[in-house]
Amino acid sequence: MAEIAGKVVIITGASAGIGAASARAFGRAGARLVLAARRLDRLQALAAEIERLKTGAEVLPLCADVSQQVDRQQLVEAARERFGRVDVLFNNAGFGRLDWLENLDPVKDIDAQLAVNVLGVIQTTRLVLPLMIAQKSGHIINMASMAGLVATPTYSVYAAGKFAVRGFSEALRREVAPWDIRVSAVFPGAVVTEFGGQAGIHRKTQTTTPAWLRPSPDDVAGAIVGLVRRPRSTVILPWIFRLASIANSLLPGLVDWAIVHRFTIPERSDELKAAKLK
Repeated sequence: MAEIAGKVVIITGASAGIGAASARAFGRAGARLVLAARRLDRLQALAAEIERLKTGAEVLPLCADVSQQVDRQQLVEAARERFGRVDVLFNNAGFGRLDWLENLDPVKDIDAQLAVNVLGVIQTTRLVLPLMIAQKSGHIINMASMAGLVATPTYSVYAAGKFAVRGFSEALRREVAPWDIRVSAVFPGAVVTEFGGQAGIHRKTQTTTPAWLRPSPDDVAGAIVGLVRRPRSTVILPWIFRLASIANSLLPGLVDWAIVHRFTIPERSDELKAAKLK
């Protein structure tokens, strides 16, 4: 684990789920961590837990909302002041509100979601990039989603954000390659986290991802640390979802038909019946 030890790693959305699991994984490897989230009490408890491992890890917990420019600036500046460099930025912060588009609140569900999931990623990266360019090294890891490869009903805004992260990662990778800066995007399917409870999912069909296809936060964290050890542009978790991405690209009409008839029509049956009565 010597290649991780001593690296300065910023993790946003580090108070729970994949962010917290990644913090523990990097901490076990002896990294120097800057952990950002809105829930400072959770970050402080996580920092104490990591430092008790006695691996040489240092942890700086910071209260930060990545949708706010002032918080983003303070986060990056605090990392620079404490450690003098940034080796890895893991843009993990994000949330979802899943419903039919017309039901989403224009501010709380749409604007806020894009502010965190898209602008938070882009703007935080922009602030870190001058440090990495000066170092002539660095690694930016962006948390995307299978929703950024295959967009499904009720995910319209969330998918829009993750498609944006996908395009941003691809373009940035080609911009910063001359400085030996790596850019990776991670595309997990459903993960066992707090996401589902916060997304407001209400489904008549009870459609959900089977348990055997749902990686744990620790599984994803292992992939994140693995990316730093062996950089790649794209990681899809679990690997079998690559088939869904290929099918969506090569057979979009068939995928449309299957999703509409197996999900959309059954889920919207009451609305469709009411519309026929008018």
